[in-house]
Amino acid sequence: MAWVDEVRARAQARLEQARQGTGAPPFREDPATPVVMVDASPRDEDGIPRPVRIAGAWAWRIVLFFAVGWLLLQVVSQLSVVVIPVLVAVLLAAMFQPVAAWLRNRGMGRSPAAALVLVTALIVVFGGLGLIINTFVSQIDTLGSQVGDGVRQVQEWLAQGPLHVTQQQIDDAITQVQNSITSNRGALTSGALTTATTVGEIGTGFFLTLFTLFFFLRDGDQIWRFLCRLLPGAARTPTARAGHYAWHTLVSYVHATVLVAFVDAIGIGIGLFVLRVPLALPLAALVFLGAFIPVIGATVSGAVAVLVAIVTVGPVKALILLGVVIAVQQLEGHVLQPLIMGRAVALHPLAVILSIAAGVVLAGIVGGLIAVPLLAVLNTAVRYLVAHPSGDPTPDREPPGTKPVDDDEPEVPNDVPPARSSLGDDQADPGPAPA
Repeated sequence: MAWVDEVRARAQARLEQARQGTGAPPFREDPATPVVMVDASPRDEDGIPRPVRIAGAWAWRIVLFFAVGWLLLQVVSQLSVVVIPVLVAVLLAAMFQPVAAWLRNRGMGRSPAAALVLVTALIVVFGGLGLIINTFVSQIDTLGSQVGDGVRQVQEWLAQGPLHVTQQQIDDAITQVQNSITSNRGALTSGALTTATTVGEIGTGFFLTLFTLFFFLRDGDQIWRFLCRLLPGAARTPTARAGHYAWHTLVSYVHATVLVAFVDAIGIGIGLFVLRVPLALPLAALVFLGAFIPVIGATVSGAVAVLVAIVTVGPVKALILLGVVIAVQQLEGHVLQPLIMGRAVALHPLAVILSIAAGVVLAGIVGGLIAVPLLAVLNTAVRYLVAHPSGDPTPDREPPGTKPVDDDEPEVPNDVPPARSSLGDDQADPGPAPA
């Protein structure tokens, strides 16, 4: 049939034109159908502007991030009896790990080296506590009489000094303090019961810290390798190397902090001994412990020493001690911190203050203690992962974020020849030892 042949011919022609890309319509001679241009640019959905949609997408992710952080804080607060000893053990492991590694390099086994370091640390700590307690007990009687004399001197200075406080006002203030103590006797009794529970938790945490510290010193590298192998294959090497650099930053930070605290304690302790302030050794130990909380700790402990000096040796010697404390703080802030701490980690003072404040609010004294080292570790790890997402070593094999960036100083070139590293070459097993 003729029309069947015509249809078949037109279909074949249309297929042939489609293969050749002409796209001309075979059935009619009218002009080609106009091409409709589709705008590929993003359009508003339901009339919502694009910036608002982008902000909304970021908003729910930020909310999710804070929700996860809040849940994590809740879990940590419920497991604080376990989490706090582990964090303290990590800080102690960063302090003692070089000693344990030195013993292992001299041929000692992993377990004997860890045990020797742990036992030596316990002897030093308990020996120091025994000396401090013995000093406190031997001076308690003398301290009582000196405190009474000091309080009378302070009262006389308040009455006869520039403040011109009357004796009646002083007596009213003392009476008000006594009444407050008497009215809150029930709260003090319940606080004593809470303290008994806290002592039990402290004992549990102490033994858990010792147990955890021993295994961190003995098997820290194996623990880190095991944790890295739990990650996806592509994330193992970057995470392992970031942990390696972060651990070296933590070790440097802890050692620098111990050195700075020792210098603070020696400087203020010499002033206490020269001025014959009672409890000079316990106060120097308090300064040493307080220096582990940067900026705030040494200032607070120094203020306590000045207050003790006021009520024991008088305002004149207390002012001299205040000058000693200020001089030591200036030495720390302008010499020790840039020279010693600046080589370990470079953090802006504002970041340090804010991290300590957040740590104290969230976890009390322990939070203030671990806030800065945690920030230093995160600073190193994040800066490394941002600069080396594939897990390559840094050009100079040094942890990133440990050198302050100054506009007047030239930046370190990227073509520095690589030095020897404990990780070896780029193909090394992604399991550096963090402890």
